[in-house]
Amino acid sequence: MRRFYILIAILGVAFVSLPINAGQEDNRLDLLFANLAKSTSSGDAKKIEHIIWRIWSENKNASAERVLALGVKSMNSGALNAALQAFDEVVKMAPNFAEGWNKRATIFYLLQDYSSSVKDIAQTLRLEPRHFGALSGLGLINTALGRHGAAVKAFEEAIQIHPYMVGARHHIKVLKEILKGEET
Repeated sequence: MRRFYILIAILGVAFVSLPINAGQEDNRLDLLFANLAKSTSSGDAKKIEHIIWRIWSENKNASAERVLALGVKSMNSGALNAALQAFDEVVKMAPNFAEGWNKRATIFYLLQDYSSSVKDIAQTLRLEPRHFGALSGLGLINTALGRHGAAVKAFEEAIQIHPYMVGARHHIKVLKEILKGEET
């Protein structure tokens, strides 16, 4: 736990001293991902994860960041079509902003438009290969489509980046049981 507080103190300095780029291009992420991979408890990992998500949602284009926030608010209230419109706009305004693509992929998943979701996940991962959320989403899509082996692979890639993704670990366990049953 002491190591975590030292990390937070270092990151506090890093937040002040490093230039803020935008989302996945932010210099602070390398240290955060290194510490996420080395985290020794789910509590520490969750705190680092929260900071990563916050940074991923930042963008130099203030309008894109504002529209992303509106889309998230719409998504959280169940207004999926309004959220989709917002995330469409974000992707047009800031095509190199990974989180815009990831949020739109999430909406497509919720609308069961898996093909569109997979395309947006691929773009998210091109822009931010460490996007454990996108990898987990890919695992969920493959699970929904009955592609159990591909789902396990996606979830395993996610936990290589974020070792304390409880949901991903649970899905891997369940899917491996399904795969074992399919082999017999």
